[in-house]
Amino acid sequence: MTRRLATAPAVLAVVSLCACAGPGPLEPKAGLPARYDAPALGPTLSAAQLDHWWLVFNDPALNRLESEALASAPDARTAYERLVEIGAVKRQSIAKTLPSGGIGGTVSKEHEFGVGPAPNSLFPIGGDFITQTASLNVSWELDLFGRLALQRKIASATAAADRFNVEGALASLAANVASDYFQATGLQIQIEDAQDTVRIDKGLTQIAQEKADRGLGALSDADRVAGDEAQAEARVADLKAQLHTVRRQLLVLIGKGTDPVTEVPVSDKTDEAPAAPTAAPGELLERRPDVREAEARFRAQRFNARLAHLAIFPTFTLQPNAGITRTVTPSVGFIPPATLFPESLASTIGFWTLAGGISQPVLDIPRLMFAAHAEDARTREDLIAYEKTVQTAYGEAENALVSLDSAHRAVVVLTAGEAKARFAYDAAERRYSMGLDDLTSALTAQQSWRATRLALTTERVQSLERAVDAYKAMGGGWTYTATSPRRSS
Repeated sequence: MTRRLATAPAVLAVVSLCACAGPGPLEPKAGLPARYDAPALGPTLSAAQLDHWWLVFNDPALNRLESEALASAPDARTAYERLVEIGAVKRQSIAKTLPSGGIGGTVSKEHEFGVGPAPNSLFPIGGDFITQTASLNVSWELDLFGRLALQRKIASATAAADRFNVEGALASLAANVASDYFQATGLQIQIEDAQDTVRIDKGLTQIAQEKADRGLGALSDADRVAGDEAQAEARVADLKAQLHTVRRQLLVLIGKGTDPVTEVPVSDKTDEAPAAPTAAPGELLERRPDVREAEARFRAQRFNARLAHLAIFPTFTLQPNAGITRTVTPSVGFIPPATLFPESLASTIGFWTLAGGISQPVLDIPRLMFAAHAEDARTREDLIAYEKTVQTAYGEAENALVSLDSAHRAVVVLTAGEAKARFAYDAAERRYSMGLDDLTSALTAQQSWRATRLALTTERVQSLERAVDAYKAMGGGWTYTATSPRRSS
């Protein structure tokens, strides 16, 4: 039995060393290629230009919508309040690691009176007993093993992760505003195209009717074109309804959901989408809010794992106390030579106490070890999640660049094709009006031109939306500053 007790401290020491060993060095595999496997599209932009990428489109209406969204949109206002909350929670968590205590005081008054013989001057009975006490009590944990320092690091890393989450929401808000705006512009262009189609069909109907009246054509040709005209008018009505929906959706997004839809400006033309900036993939580690968030959460969890392993160590606390006490008690006064009279005697004393404590969770060692192993597993999970986020960010950025390059080339091809299709239709329409060709040829040429024009409009809008996706994928749309939380061990 004596031998077993003698070996217990050694066993406890071994268990403690095993428990506090920690998860070991965990370094994320976040290496990225030197360049994207995609064509370099545009010039290198500064961080400030990426922060406000929508300015690159040179569209005053878009700039106004973005400014209003970042100032008054419900999502933006929620994000700003969330940032305030994050800062307050961080400071609260750090404050918990500082010495705690407070000032306390008590006041009591006790009145005593005799119930037997009447008191005399020499032996007074009863009176007022007053006690007043004030003290300062402090509890201070000594950070001998770095637990408090780790808690402060956890608070900072968690606040950084939450902040990057908010910044990502703001970046998404900016991208959604631009996408809705370009979608509204595309619908307005399609409305203009559909109205042009209605006017063209009216002209063809008139020509077909005149030819039928003169016996130069069949009346069914006029009816056929009238049917196409009705479809075009129905398409105009449907596109207007879609445009109204998108404009209302955009107003809700920027925080003006009850304003008239006319408050959202739309244009009947689109400029060429700007090229995405040339950037190195490694910049995603600094620019992408989701990557920064995943990294900060991994750091916070790694600190949590270290803290779990340090839980096996004892806790040392200092508990100093200082105060003052004033008491008032009944007494007897004396005036020579022989006069006695009752009076109150007051005394004031100060005191201090210096105490310390130690706590060693001996019986909780198995539970603490299991908890530490669980934290180690969570750390490895967050490490894998961070690596996946980095790879996903790289894939999204590269795919966005490839898609934008494809859209630019498609716009060039379709622009030339639309011009040729329009020329072919004009020629077919003239031949039909002169009686040199039949209606089927004219309608076929018109349908070919309309299909090419619709494809061009769609591709132009898509190129703008893909440019938005590219800027967002490369980490644009949020203000990165030198005070942003950086990576640390």
